[in-house]
Amino acid sequence: MLNRNLRRPIVGLAAFVLVGSALVASPASAAPTAAGIDPSFAPSALASSIDSQFGAQTAGSYVDDSGKVIVNVTDAATAASVTAAGATPRYVKHSGAELNAADESLKTTLKTVGTAFAVDPMTNQIVVTADSTVTGAKLAVVKSIVAKLGDKARLETTAGKISTEISGGDAIYVSGARCSLGFNVRSGNTYYFLTAGHCTNIGASWSNGSTTLGTRAGTSFPGNDYGIVRYTNTSITISGAVGSQDITSAGTPAVNSTVYRRGSTTGIHSGKVQQLNATVNYAEGSVSGLIRTTVCAEPGDSGGSLYAGSTALGLTSGGSGNCSSGGTTYFQPVTEPLGVYGVSVF
Repeated sequence: MLNRNLRRPIVGLAAFVLVGSALVASPASAAPTAAGIDPSFAPSALASSIDSQFGAQTAGSYVDDSGKVIVNVTDAATAASVTAAGATPRYVKHSGAELNAADESLKTTLKTVGTAFAVDPMTNQIVVTADSTVTGAKLAVVKSIVAKLGDKARLETTAGKISTEISGGDAIYVSGARCSLGFNVRSGNTYYFLTAGHCTNIGASWSNGSTTLGTRAGTSFPGNDYGIVRYTNTSITISGAVGSQDITSAGTPAVNSTVYRRGSTTGIHSGKVQQLNATVNYAEGSVSGLIRTTVCAEPGDSGGSLYAGSTALGLTSGGSGNCSSGGTTYFQPVTEPLGVYGVSVF
């Protein structure tokens, strides 16, 4: 929804940039409210609510191909509670506490650049991914670490190199680097945009290549991957939509749900959410809490938006592969910077 009193960012700048455009959710809260939820996002909202409610009592959730929310459980009492909450329980071998402990162990022991890992609720395991740069002795070490977790984890390899996407595309510029605008946000009558933290780390003064846009107001990378820039140019109009898609809320997607990203390099692409709370070991450092998807991305898409219907989901962090042969892309959940900076989509 467009706010008539807002300025709109130069169309090629926010409207494209990797998923990018100006994505901004509803007023002040980072979590979606009932009034702001797109009906098509309801299963994801239910899954997120159940995950928050039950925590490690369950072993994750996902949306099946029929749209039902499936929740992994290991005991009858939790199964009954999940049913009462409106979801379908599924008995699995490994509890949420077991998988969480294994995930924490990997955060301590697995620091190899080019690896990533997260719980996959559909297989009730932690999936550890190694890219094409992890070979020889490095790969042997990774295999040894994974083997110690038994059947709670499995190792897979992926072509290409897991890295942050930082160059190329029609987007925003800082200190000679080019990235993508993710979502326009606001706090009262002050307006900002969110993008990737590995972009905002580079410099403070941002432009569209010819006109100053604003100044960095915060950045977090590694650990997280988000940053915020305050608009200082009052002549620019700001839109609260991603392209033609109206955005009314922000939320967390369910595993196996369909999501979209828009970018200046590769246009609009869709895919499935594979995992939540993924950890990626980039060359610059580890980032945790990411959304792993099958959506492709290429250089120039960094910082751009991930969304589903009218719900804002994330900012493009990095990945491997491309949009010709396919790939994996990781996104920083947008709800985190919304809460940290006290801003909202609009």
